[in-house]
Amino acid sequence: MQIIRKKVSLLTGTIMATAMLSAPVYAQDDGMTEPATEPGASTPGEAIVVTGSRIQRRNVETAAPVAVVQDEEFELSGTVNVENVVNTLPQVVPGITSNSNNPGNGTASLNLRGLGEERTLVLVNGRRWMFYDTNQIVDLNTIPSFLIDSVDVVTGGASAVYGSDALAGVVNFRLKEVNGIEFGGQYSITDRGDGDRYEITGAIGSDFADGRGNVTVYGEYYNRKPVFQADREFSAFNLGGDPLVQGGSSFIPESRVNYQGNGSLAGTQFAGGGNFLFDPAGSARPYTGADAYNFAPVNYLQLPQDRYLLGGYASYEVFPFLEAYTEVSYVNNQVNAALAPTPIQVNANLDIDSLSQFLDPSVVADLRQIDATETGDQANDGAVLFQVNRRLLEAGPRLNQDERNAFRVVGGIRGPIGNYLSYDAYYLYARTRNANIQQGNASLSKFIAGLDGTAVANGGIPINVFGLNSLTQDQVDSFIIQAQNGDESELQVASAAVSGTFGDFRLGTAEAVGFALGTEYREVASRFIPDTFLASGDVAGFNAGEPTQGGYNVKEVFGELNVPFETESGFRVELSGAGRYSDYSLDAVGGVWTYAGGIEIAPTPDITFRGQYQRAVRAPNVAELFAGSFVNFPQATDPCSTSAATSGALRDLCIANGVPAGSVGTPGIQPDSQIQVQVGGNPNLQEETSDSYTFGVVLQPRFVPGFTLTADYFDITVDDAIQTIGLQTSLDLCYLTAGDLNDPRCAGFVNTRNPDGSFSRTNSPQLGGANVAELATSGIDLQMAYSMPIPFSLFTDTGEQDLELSFLGTWFEKADTAPDQNDPDNVIRCAGKFGVTCGAPTPSFKWTSRATFTDGPLTTSFRWRHLSAVNDDDPATDYFVERISAYDLLDLTLSFDFNENVRLTAGVLNIFDTLPSTPVFDANGVVTNNTNSLLLGDRNNAEQANTWPTVYDVLGRDFFASVLFRF
Repeated sequence: MQIIRKKVSLLTGTIMATAMLSAPVYAQDDGMTEPATEPGASTPGEAIVVTGSRIQRRNVETAAPVAVVQDEEFELSGTVNVENVVNTLPQVVPGITSNSNNPGNGTASLNLRGLGEERTLVLVNGRRWMFYDTNQIVDLNTIPSFLIDSVDVVTGGASAVYGSDALAGVVNFRLKEVNGIEFGGQYSITDRGDGDRYEITGAIGSDFADGRGNVTVYGEYYNRKPVFQADREFSAFNLGGDPLVQGGSSFIPESRVNYQGNGSLAGTQFAGGGNFLFDPAGSARPYTGADAYNFAPVNYLQLPQDRYLLGGYASYEVFPFLEAYTEVSYVNNQVNAALAPTPIQVNANLDIDSLSQFLDPSVVADLRQIDATETGDQANDGAVLFQVNRRLLEAGPRLNQDERNAFRVVGGIRGPIGNYLSYDAYYLYARTRNANIQQGNASLSKFIAGLDGTAVANGGIPINVFGLNSLTQDQVDSFIIQAQNGDESELQVASAAVSGTFGDFRLGTAEAVGFALGTEYREVASRFIPDTFLASGDVAGFNAGEPTQGGYNVKEVFGELNVPFETESGFRVELSGAGRYSDYSLDAVGGVWTYAGGIEIAPTPDITFRGQYQRAVRAPNVAELFAGSFVNFPQATDPCSTSAATSGALRDLCIANGVPAGSVGTPGIQPDSQIQVQVGGNPNLQEETSDSYTFGVVLQPRFVPGFTLTADYFDITVDDAIQTIGLQTSLDLCYLTAGDLNDPRCAGFVNTRNPDGSFSRTNSPQLGGANVAELATSGIDLQMAYSMPIPFSLFTDTGEQDLELSFLGTWFEKADTAPDQNDPDNVIRCAGKFGVTCGAPTPSFKWTSRATFTDGPLTTSFRWRHLSAVNDDDPATDYFVERISAYDLLDLTLSFDFNENVRLTAGVLNIFDTLPSTPVFDANGVVTNNTNSLLLGDRNNAEQANTWPTVYDVLGRDFFASVLFRF
């Protein structure tokens, strides 16, 4: 089959074709390629269904702004995983990626406008894709990138057309049909010789039965090697403290202990209290920040992955009025995550007799002296109560392996009804099963038993936690556990719709008035099955969690109407409307309406004005409704540890909450930036609602052939947003705003402190979800594209040479969160910010541009990716890095067609090897290069690896080469 290079006047080989329409490319008279079609869908020139509507039409213009990623972008950017292209879109705030290790779960999610992955609806060929967990989020790793024809990104609510989950927008991946045989492979490697990735793909497709049918079968294998934080200088060790120094965790391999009993420490080496650590001989000394454990090196910068993907789709015209079609997809995805060895914290009565063999005699004597001074139940019991904090180095790193097996099946029929109508009905079933194996966990009860004499009394052995590398293999085996957990998620959709026109009724010279009517039934179910240790909470290492199980269904009816009007002179007005009624089985949601209306006005073919309003809803997902209580470790700064707590009402509140008066206002209250919390579901949650507005203009001046400019203002507000208010925000609401432990905003912090003032791990702070927040984002999307022929060539004399320029950018006016929507004075504003509260950077300006020169068989393409500077979101704290400067990456790709059957592509990403700056230390070990280019944070305002690896490149210069054969 001859290779035809697509030449799209608006954009060839770029991430944007136009924002003007809901089709893959804008219909233009000169130099355009045909619109991408779904498998079995209509061919160009016939009626098609565009993303954002169910009405078949020939005019692919709509009122909704749409960005389009063409298949060439995947090839030119060397992308194997979908996330790497989609996350470069200015409309997208990166979610979990292949560089997310902690937090991270080996998936890749999509987060439009920064409103959350759960508020972005992902479709493939116009139908819902499979989700992988109780949060009902799609893993982009399950979509075959090598078969993508285009990706349509519609921002703003789309619930009236697609139902729940589309508050932020819809992303539709269109897969192409294959006629013939295609197979190829790609290999990528970083400039430092690590992070190898390779992919092997193949697809066979053919028409049959004299063109009445078509079938495509495909397969893929993908492998990604790990890169560790130790492999890059900027992330090889954890930075923290004030001043910023090489630091880490207070959970150290030598053990850090502090006395918790009621006896006297006077006259012992533990006098004065505080934290102590042990040397190898079992002797104790005071703990200092210089003893912190560097947990960074064994964490991943790039997670390893193995993926097998098989599938196919087919259609067959049984009768002229009935075409049957099907889609089948199966994915086996294995991804590992690695964390530093388990940090364990227990309060244990140290049995002096069984543990004395591991301790220096002077320590044993001091422990007996302390025991003699204890009173009540603790008096002379041969044991002393200590809190033991230890990094279980001897047990090895914590390894988390997820193996997800997912499949999706679609079966449907479609066809014409007379001359003006058509129908489409299908059933979809998808299921994902995840087998999760965790290594390196420890049983809290078994660990305590090895310290308090219980194990010895039952014929076991004591454990030696006193000093570096003091645990023997037998001792490790006595408390170490392997956890095995499971997830299962199911989605069922039954849908039927009729669309078409009211005969040949039309207004002026426009297309006929179109409509669509339909009904849909959806059912979702998901469950999380932890093993006994995780479910009971008897675990240290990975987070404990109770079982989760639940589901619901929804019955819907929907309709759309499209009324175009056009005169012979070219003046055009088009009105559109959509509505949907949804009846949920959830009592707290019940029946809800969604609706939308839009208008386009084109005084001349050169300019079009457009606007749209949409009301959308999102029903709570299974995790938000039914999640069992689970443990999490977010980063936060305890207000009681700041200098502001040394006086006034905040000091009084901290003391009332259990912080010793002498410790209030000292950083030592919380020696670690991560604080354990308990989070759970809420079955009484109601739906979220959003109001979306877009207003824009499209310019295609005929006197500048090949030029298009679109500008669209967007405004999205989500009310009654379901939110588990973050720990930092919850702390601030309680301690800085409420100021009273009896206030409901402080309920999660009552009786959660240890005697030393730190937050307890046995009765940790409680966080829960509720319909309490308001999310708001607004800004302007700007897209420009220009294509022109070049009058010279090095490789051909046929005139096949073009220069194409494109620009796609977004300016964020606001990215706001109101944790309490009834409190307008408490709004977190994150446009142009990053940090503990806002999370990942949200640059005010983000753009991607590309210049592509096609000279016969050779294509040369440059890409420029830009993020504007961002500032820290916490004005009350002076962090080491208060501002991350503007960030730019340049890429180069060359592609050459040797003949009609073979194409070779090679490129380099991040040409100038732009990475987070490597810290420079002075003689005292203090970091000195606090320049704007240093993407590092003091204490808490970086996510992981001393930066934000989902936003900024952490691998450096990267090379790739691919070959594609077509026959």
